[in-house]
Amino acid sequence: MVITDTHTHLYSEAFEDDRAEMIARAIAMGINRFFIPAIDSTYTSSMYALEKSYPDNVFLMMGLHPTHVKENYEEELAHVEEQLAHRKFFAVGEIGIDLYWDKTFLKQQQEAFVKQIRLAKKYKLPIVIHCREAFNEIFEILEQEKDEELFGIFHCFTGTLEQANEAISYGMKLGIGGVATFKNGKIDQFLNQIAIKHIVLETDSPYLAPVPYRGKRNESSYIIKVLEKLALIYNLSEAEIAEITTKNSKDVFSI
Repeated sequence: MVITDTHTHLYSEAFEDDRAEMIARAIAMGINRFFIPAIDSTYTSSMYALEKSYPDNVFLMMGLHPTHVKENYEEELAHVEEQLAHRKFFAVGEIGIDLYWDKTFLKQQQEAFVKQIRLAKKYKLPIVIHCREAFNEIFEILEQEKDEELFGIFHCFTGTLEQANEAISYGMKLGIGGVATFKNGKIDQFLNQIAIKHIVLETDSPYLAPVPYRGKRNESSYIIKVLEKLALIYNLSEAEIAEITTKNSKDVFSI
């Protein structure tokens, strides 16, 4: 099986002591495509170092994470734009709106989201959306920006069936990770009503570890637990889930 983790922060400080071993575990299990979202400019050099160490496995995104939209957001957006002009990336992400922690910079988050969507269109790249307690705000901007150039992944999807279908209507795949294994995750109750052609796998490691690792550090090898859960939900073999979701990731990232 070839398994794709479409969203993993392998450069995170959480892996400082065992990064090589953690990545080796994943590759040994057939997880050999890792798509790496950006957070802000302070992580760019770490992302480049990771790519240099794993050139056949690591595929980078560039963007400004909504929780890192602060007073200096214009400088951060300038960094994103500069990097996109300088070299190849596979997506603009992760970008979006997060109103869980702080609503102080909502206006700036909205502005940053729009600007980065337009940068993605300029470079013909997908977007990878971060949404937390902000479905209405996200959908309002997607409605404004929708056209044939808008596509990507709705990362860590945790909404309702109606919201899932709305996200898909804007050209988004749904990024499904550990939440699908949670007893109170809810998305497992309706995922079988979403065609699997709209689904990609992710971990969001080191966050959101699936059961039975919930509450611990997540890592890319744990995507196997998500794969097992989706095989049950869709009544398909794990190999079929791996093949279809990897194909879906290729449709998004063009590699």
